[in-house]
Amino acid sequence: MNPQNLLVELFVEELPPKALPALGESFARTLAASLQSQGLAASDVKPTPYASPRRLAVRIPAVAAKAADKAVAQKLMPVAVGLDADGKPTPALLKKLGALGLDADAAPRLRREGEGKAETLFIDTVAPGATLAEGLQKALAEAIAKLPIPKVMAYQLEDGWTTVKFVRPAHGLVALHGADVVPVQALGLTAGRETHGHRFEAQADPIVLRDADSYADQLREQGAVIASFDARRAEIAAQLQAAARQAGPGLHPIDDAALLDEVTALVERPNVLLCQFDPAFLAVPQECLILTMKANQKYFPLLDAAGKLTHRFLVVSNISPADPSAVIEGNERVVRPRLADAQFFFEQDRKKRLEDRVPGLDKVVYHARLGSQGERMRRVQALAGGIARQIPPSFPVEQAERAALLAKTDLLTDMVGEFPELQGIMGRYYAAHDGEDARVAEAIEDHYKPRFSGDDLPRSDVGFALALADKTETLVGLFGIGERPTGDKDPFALRRHTLGILRMLMERGQGIELSRYLENAVPVFSGVAGFSDPSADVQTFLYDRLANLLREQGWTAQEVDAVLALSPQILANVPRRLEAVRAFAALPEAAALAAANKRVGNILRKSEGAKDGSGFNADLLVEPAEIALSQALNAVAPQVQQFYAAGDYTAALKMLAALKVPVDTFFDQVMVNAEDPALRANRLALLARLQEAMNQVADLSRLAA
Repeated sequence: MNPQNLLVELFVEELPPKALPALGESFARTLAASLQSQGLAASDVKPTPYASPRRLAVRIPAVAAKAADKAVAQKLMPVAVGLDADGKPTPALLKKLGALGLDADAAPRLRREGEGKAETLFIDTVAPGATLAEGLQKALAEAIAKLPIPKVMAYQLEDGWTTVKFVRPAHGLVALHGADVVPVQALGLTAGRETHGHRFEAQADPIVLRDADSYADQLREQGAVIASFDARRAEIAAQLQAAARQAGPGLHPIDDAALLDEVTALVERPNVLLCQFDPAFLAVPQECLILTMKANQKYFPLLDAAGKLTHRFLVVSNISPADPSAVIEGNERVVRPRLADAQFFFEQDRKKRLEDRVPGLDKVVYHARLGSQGERMRRVQALAGGIARQIPPSFPVEQAERAALLAKTDLLTDMVGEFPELQGIMGRYYAAHDGEDARVAEAIEDHYKPRFSGDDLPRSDVGFALALADKTETLVGLFGIGERPTGDKDPFALRRHTLGILRMLMERGQGIELSRYLENAVPVFSGVAGFSDPSADVQTFLYDRLANLLREQGWTAQEVDAVLALSPQILANVPRRLEAVRAFAALPEAAALAAANKRVGNILRKSEGAKDGSGFNADLLVEPAEIALSQALNAVAPQVQQFYAAGDYTAALKMLAALKVPVDTFFDQVMVNAEDPALRANRLALLARLQEAMNQVADLSRLAA
């Protein structure tokens, strides 16, 4: 029989919307992979997943009714055990053959492999390929078992006795190979060809599927269901754009991929409708209104061309009545109390200044060992002031300390209590209402930035100082009490905090030396019991994360290793160091100089003499090659230092090309470990000077093959 397309569907009660995309992909991928491993589907087959609120399904092309038979080489036992001195089967071999359904007549077919005592008996047999019914039963069980179910539900089958555990109660199973039903079972269900469409708008119930290929079309035409998650998502996106254009020029729905995914998982036949609310609510910060519409109602707010919220919003309905007015009015009625709550919170919060909320921070626990939010605030305030003192020319110490004082007070407001996602944002609004300096208000919002990879950095120096202080206090504080990331466990998101610190130091931290900056953070924890100075470990952690970050940005492991081997203190200079290393590596002389640098390092490590160039004496040079190297170094080193001091790292490294010939000649003609102690020490000092000149930008020995 020729291969035919296979369709499998589980019809269930409403699935959790946030988990639906992952459930659909997993079901399709695992089931197809299992059939492939059993030889029932080709290795390059591409399954088509379907996932809607009430179904998980997959269509797999070209599935065989039976897998091909396989030749199997069965290892039996050593020849010495299986055959006697006359070459006849021993009782042990006969027993083994009997277990395989064979008898003594199979003995002549045995095959020997190996030599001497290692010679082993094998028998070649043919294992029949799995039938589709057998293979699909196994694949279906595996696909169900491996579903990433967020929370399992236990329910009883119709017999009243059998308990089944699954993400939601399952009510139907379809398995079609072409037009034929495959007799498999799962979750107490037996496969058939019947499924169900939309709860209210299906033209037929049940829907009798003709074959595997008619599934999506029959569901759309007879069941009013778009079975494909991706197709349904694209349909919703298109309807949202069309409705926005119809609502007015320049209007567009808020861009939120997570919201679009969630709504796609809530409807089977999307119908986008235009609604509106009282424009008076627009006096409330738009972030509050947008969040309450998105989080509570799954609505899409409409923004104008400038990104400002309008009083119109879009609803994705699961029904398409001829007259949608009742649906529109219902949604407008539901959203009004939500917006009124936001309005009430906003008005109530503004009756109390942020400064008056500061004492309340001492009553909020931050960490059992690190104290209250008030204690944390005072630590951040000290750090922010210290960082601000290193930010010329503004030196915004007073503003940074003021912003740190107020930064966490919005945690005590009703609005943030209802919507924690608005922390910082509401602090900015309330600070502005209180008449705080604009930079202070802005910094209160920005001190959480960057919140994720690719997020914006704080806009001002005040925000930069506060954000860096806040993340540093978290990292140093938790490291200091032993709360460090281990493996895949990072309950305090310290890796994310670290990436934020690295981005700020690399992009804005030109005047901040890493070691001193970390050491300055330790004293603020002087009152914390059991706190141990973690600055060295934190610095190592920062460099480890920085290495990962730089490799993700496209720098090679060698380039990163060469630069970070020197533990650069000004991280803002690291990108230019990397660019210089890459430019140096492209020079014809680079490989030889890197190898020489590595050789120099090895010599100095093993020697008992000079480790630096301070004891070098030009009067002790006797060999022409060492004199030539010293002269070349005297000519090049000052220029290297000049370029290095100016921050032109590329030019500094390119100057080293002039040293290739004298370095090569030196190693060819000069014995470094001379018998004369004075000569030996002087030559080691010369090599130390060479290493110092070469390794200012990066450890070039790390570039050696």
